[in-house]
Amino acid sequence: MTPKRFSNPFHGVVDMITEMNRISDTMSSIETSQAGERERGYADAWSPPTDILARGDDLVIRCEVPGVYEQDVAVSLTHGILTISGERRRDDDDVVYYSSERYMGTFRRDISLPEEVGENDIEASYGEGLLEVTVHGAANTAAPRKISIRRRKRQ
Repeated sequence: MTPKRFSNPFHGVVDMITEMNRISDTMSSIETSQAGERERGYADAWSPPTDILARGDDLVIRCEVPGVYEQDVAVSLTHGILTISGERRRDDDDVVYYSSERYMGTFRRDISLPEEVGENDIEASYGEGLLEVTVHGAANTAAPRKISIRRRKRQ
């Protein structure tokens, strides 16, 4: 018996702007060797590495945020967009850094969810630098539907 394979209804759910910010951050750190040196706001927040997977009927989102305190992480749902945000803080002011390669300041990750998901379907846990958000029942939502395109008559 072959294993049951699901089409991925979340193909492309990662917000394009978030992904472009992550790529830009990576390129900036390579060019300047100063990743994480400047403070960031939400407009240029860094994006934590994120996995999106199905566990049974549930959608699971895992974000790596080591060095971030639990009270500095937030998970919210607005108009079908799950937002994971927070801040990694620098040590006290009396510390002198000789090298700094980790991103500091605010981070943000936006993930589109199926329309029918409500806040009661979502739970989050945090430990050892890993945030895990479970969206109950969202892994087996209907696959995207193909929209037919008809030829427009010339005017």
